[in-house]
Formats: sequence, C-alpha cells, structure tokens
Amino acid sequence: MTMPLPAVFLRLPLAHRALHNRAERRPENSPAAIRAAVAAGYGIEIDVQGTADGQAVVFHDEWLERLTDATGFVKDYTAAELGRIRLRDCDDCIPTLPEVLALVAGRVPVLIEIKDQTDRMAETDGRLEAAVTRALAGYQAPVAVMSFNPHAVANMARLAPAVPHGLTTAAYDHDGWAPLPPARCDELRHIADYDRVGASFISHEAADLASPRVAALKAGGAAILTWTIRSPQEESLARKVADNVTFEGYLASLPA
Repeated sequence: MTMPLPAVFLRLPLAHRALHNRAERRPENSPAAIRAAVAAGYGIEIDVQGTADGQAVVFHDEWLERLTDATGFVKDYTAAELGRIRLRDCDDCIPTLPEVLALVAGRVPVLIEIKDQTDRMAETDGRLEAAVTRALAGYQAPVAVMSFNPHAVANMARLAPAVPHGLTTAAYDHDGWAPLPPARCDELRHIADYDRVGASFISHEAADLASPRVAALKAGGAAILTWTIRSPQEESLARKVADNVTFEGYLASLPA
C-alpha cells in the first residue's frame, strides 16, 4: 500500500535532527532541540537506532563517542542505560522514540529516519522497525518514516502500512560510501526499490537533485524532500526541484 505524504510535510521546513545548536545547549536529536523546533513551528527530522533490548532511541550515530562521554555501540546498551547517558553540551540524556513523540504531542510533523543496522544496506532482523511500529501505535498526528536501507522501508510497509514511508537517497559515490560495495552503491543510486517498497516520497542528497532519476520520480508523482540544506541560498536552489527541505545551521523561512 502506498500512503501519500501528508501535505504538512511539504509546507513546513524540517529541522534536521531537530533544531539543534550546541552553542545554545541543544545538541542534535536532543529533547532540547525537539522543544525548540516545536516552539519555532518547524517540522522535525530525527534518527532512530536500536537498543540491546529491542527499543528505538533517538540518536544518529551507531557509536556513542561523538555525542556523549560514553563509549561503544548504541546497540549494546539497553534503552534504560542509554537514558542515563548525558548528551554533551546539555542537560539531556538519550531519549527513546516514545519520549520524543510525547514531547512533540502532534504539534508539528515528525519524519523518522531508521538508521541502517546492517552496515551493508542488507536485509535487517526487523527489531528496530518493530520498535518504531510499537512507538507509533496510537500516535494520531502527522508522522512518516524513511531509511537509506530499502529492506527497512519494506519492513515498515508490512508492519505499519498506514504510516507514509519513503527512501532516503543519495548519489552514492563509491569513495564516500566505502566500505559499502561499489555494486551496491550503483543499485541504490538508481532508487530501483521505490515501487517495490510502496514509497510515496524520497529525501534526496541536495548536491544530486539534478539526477534524471529524481526528475522521473517527481514526474511520476513522488514527493521530493532534500537533505541537508545549510543556507538560504542553498534552500532557494534546492526548491527548484525539491518540494521541501531538511535544514540546519540557519532558520529556514516558514510559510506565511
């Protein structure tokens, strides 16, 4: 089943990893950044990783070192353990997806990126997708899910068919995506899984928006989002192709 992306996702700019600014004690994906995005009236893009006990936490990296003083992989900790690990440059700890959804409380749209758990864009064990599905049960507000890994999106289509789902996409240059095999990069670059997974949108790398495949998908009715826009000038250029932007480092213009 293909569920269209609600119109609000095309109207409100999406704050990348929420409205983060470490200098103002709002690191990426933190509750403080979530609250700031809601207060400003932006949509929110967040990332989820899986835990040792099969839950979804809102965190971008596979490992903890860049954003916390802890070490190791997110997947090796329980959600409760992660909930006691403080994020650098703020008073917040790593939140679960249900905690973030409760913070948003339906006031702005939420775009959830399911991070690849395989390191190969391969078939997943489905645990993270199941955790996201549980978190979304009963959430009656604009929400959508996406992933670079088409297998994760296919799992979400099966587990939560009423939730709009799409693909996070890129140019997949071989060097930049190593150690992903070049052949797999070539497959993903063509966005060949779009119809198979029942996607209704893509969120595409801004530098590659001129791709003929993006143009073909748009002509076929796909909604086109783009990542990551870092200035008004980049936004103006991206909007010649994209229906909406995922932004950071500046304040995107809100619709009147």
